[in-house]
Amino acid sequence: MRRARLTIAAAAGIALALTAACSTADDTSSAADPEAPPGDTDTDDEPPAAEGGETFATVVKLDGVAWFDRMATGVQQFGEDHGVNAFQQGPAQADSAQQVQVIEDLIAQGVDVLAVVPFQPDSVESVLGRAQEAGITVVTHEAPELSNTEWDIEAFRNEDYGVHLMDSMAERMGEEGDYALMVGSLTSATHMAWVEAAREHQEATYPDMNFVGDYVETNDDTQTAYERTRELLTAYPDLKGVQGSSAVDIVGAGQAIEEAGLAERIVVVGTSVPSNVRDLLEASAVDMMSGWDPAAAGYAMNVVAMKIRAGEEITDGMDLGVEGYESVTVDGSVIYGNAWLDVDINNIDEFDF
Repeated sequence: MRRARLTIAAAAGIALALTAACSTADDTSSAADPEAPPGDTDTDDEPPAAEGGETFATVVKLDGVAWFDRMATGVQQFGEDHGVNAFQQGPAQADSAQQVQVIEDLIAQGVDVLAVVPFQPDSVESVLGRAQEAGITVVTHEAPELSNTEWDIEAFRNEDYGVHLMDSMAERMGEEGDYALMVGSLTSATHMAWVEAAREHQEATYPDMNFVGDYVETNDDTQTAYERTRELLTAYPDLKGVQGSSAVDIVGAGQAIEEAGLAERIVVVGTSVPSNVRDLLEASAVDMMSGWDPAAAGYAMNVVAMKIRAGEEITDGMDLGVEGYESVTVDGSVIYGNAWLDVDINNIDEFDF
């Protein structure tokens, strides 16, 4: 198997070891320029024409946002490295019904592989079952609870990541004060796993911190995150921390906090991509961004699907050929990597996506 090893290049050209950004390769293949445009996220009815071989379709939660634009680079690189027709599609809005329609259209077109990042996992369970019945290989990401998938691949164990985010926020809050937790959707299994693990860890470890309100749902929308944060600032004038789960949560939160002149008082940490938060980090409106490289996740999903179709067994310690997924852990039908990264004002210039 040809293997591309994707890395994030530092400004000085030194590769970071935590995750992937399509900048270097081992001696058996080449990798994409990290500044190349994203892969095809066209949502037309027909997929791009294949030159031969199988068709690998990646379906994401939402088309046209930075996180999934980045994932498309990994999908495109996978196709180039392995000589298959690999492309990405997603709905125009973060809407489960629209995502199901995208999947149904791809089933009708007879794709060989569906690599899916569900907006709401329970909403795609049935349609993915139909895909499997049609002989399509199904692999998922951010959906460890799904049944109708051969494998779900995660960048890390969700509980560990939630604890990590809480530790990062607690340290910056001085381990005391009110804080809020945001999720893209209350039905997002990964987001809920992160915030529930974070809250449990806080209650056991940081007794002087206090969770306020309910989990704040943002619908993966920056404006909604902004509005919900303004509401939090009114309801909880002593708020000291916000942890976000969706890639846009800390963007909207940071904008509201900067606008209110509270950047130096309120700590904001959470999941995103560097390009989303660069200005906010420089303004101290966001303190730390964590996450994983979606390009590496997109590539890894498709590698797993390729191995399934080749009759290969997925095993503990397997190297998927992507930084952060060199020695995966298998637990039931879930594959875990070790692929999270932290970005703050001190290292933001090392990232070009």
